[in-house]
Amino acid sequence: MHELILLQANSSSGPDWVLFLGHFHPLIVHLPIGFLLIAGLLEIDRLTRRNSVSPHTITLILFWSAVSATMACVFGYMLSLGGGYEVETLNDHMWQGIGVAVFAWIAWSVKSENLGRIVPFAQLLYLPTLGVSLLLLLAAGHQGGNLTHGSDYLTQYMPASIRTLAGVPPKQKAVKFEPITEVNQAMVYQQIVNPILHSRCVQCHNAEKSKAGLRLDTPEMIKKGSEDGPVFVSGKSKNSDLIKVCLLPEEDDHHMPPRGKTQLKESDIALLSWWINQGAPFNKKVADLSVTDAIRPMLASLGNSGSVNADGGKAAAANGLPAPESPVLTMKVPAADPKIIDELKKSGLLVLPLSKEQNQLEISAVNALTFNDTQAATLLELSTQIVWLKLGNTQISDATMIQIAKLKNLQKLHLEETKITDAGLKQLKALAHLEYLNLYGTAVTDVGLTELTGMKNLKTVYLWQTKVTESGIENLKKAMPGLEVIGGISEQTIAELAKVASAESKAGEPKKK
Repeated sequence: MHELILLQANSSSGPDWVLFLGHFHPLIVHLPIGFLLIAGLLEIDRLTRRNSVSPHTITLILFWSAVSATMACVFGYMLSLGGGYEVETLNDHMWQGIGVAVFAWIAWSVKSENLGRIVPFAQLLYLPTLGVSLLLLLAAGHQGGNLTHGSDYLTQYMPASIRTLAGVPPKQKAVKFEPITEVNQAMVYQQIVNPILHSRCVQCHNAEKSKAGLRLDTPEMIKKGSEDGPVFVSGKSKNSDLIKVCLLPEEDDHHMPPRGKTQLKESDIALLSWWINQGAPFNKKVADLSVTDAIRPMLASLGNSGSVNADGGKAAAANGLPAPESPVLTMKVPAADPKIIDELKKSGLLVLPLSKEQNQLEISAVNALTFNDTQAATLLELSTQIVWLKLGNTQISDATMIQIAKLKNLQKLHLEETKITDAGLKQLKALAHLEYLNLYGTAVTDVGLTELTGMKNLKTVYLWQTKVTESGIENLKKAMPGLEVIGGISEQTIAELAKVASAESKAGEPKKK
């Protein structure tokens, strides 16, 4: 049994040259679409406006539509040998495509008068056959889109009123994940692993489209693995195919996600590797597992808690006492307007009560990754109530920092994996209560760190995978001795894993079944 690194090759049932030609199907299939639509429009124009269109012109167009439709069928069949498509949808698409080619040939035969020499009254078949070919073309195109993008591709953003008229079922709610407020208490699979898989892998490995027979949308399917067996080895991420394919060079044909798709970040791969090394549990919390120095910064960046204990949270604080509560958390503020909260929720933000007695709020964009600078202006409506703000992995840039600077009671701020730069950090000086700042994965440099030196209440800052240097961090620590600066050390681990995967992939092509 070979490894997942060669899943796509294994799932195929044809030689490489057939699969190579099959990949031209998406290119060729546009030819009959164009030819048939032009033929149909010319005939409509001729019938409605009685314009003179040369029969030879339409005949020529129909001929090439029939030829290209036939070629699309052949190349489509070759592509289907690669496997990984939902069988029923594939069959529908195939027969509809064949129907397009057959009726296109009949329409051409009638228009060219070739069929009329054999079948009396054949001319009466012309318009019906052309119409049927166009209808089949639309149906085949729809099914092709379902195969490539999923069954809801065309209807995903259809307004409710049109859905009702078209008889389309109501839009299913997007998968939402419970936000992480305390990392040590987070469910490892449900709140850390599953969001990564859904954002990068499930689009090609789900109930409707399971490339190589692999589904990653449920724990049961993950455990089942692909048509070639399990995709992970419990406790051994380096031997797990789920990790190996992600570490291959992006130009490698077996790299996952495929080139052109949004790629996994190094932190995503590190978290998945950590999960597998811990036995790939589906029902345990971070507190139940062992947390290494390399993975701690990445776990901490996911939630609002400022630290993750080395033993997974089981140990008490070093002095046996709870950390002193921040003064801002005891501050009572006016209650927020429910209408404003509803507006924020409509944009996808989570609005969570941090303290009902003090009317303080946490705002999280964990389910609103498209949140941008324009939408950020709505935060000002709750400038007094927002104490924790999580905008990591969103589309915000330095422009949003102007709005954030007006959140006068902000204590914790997540900006990881955003477009924030040194220029945006200048705005943070106005946040007198800010204690926690996460800049992981941003373009911040040593210059930006100097903007933090005047923030007396800042206690923790995450700088892993930024552009800061060791000397920049040292200078910041000298200027702010009480500041905890966390930089992370997992790049070396990732590099070692990549070398192992690359070496194994070059050791020789595994045998096909």
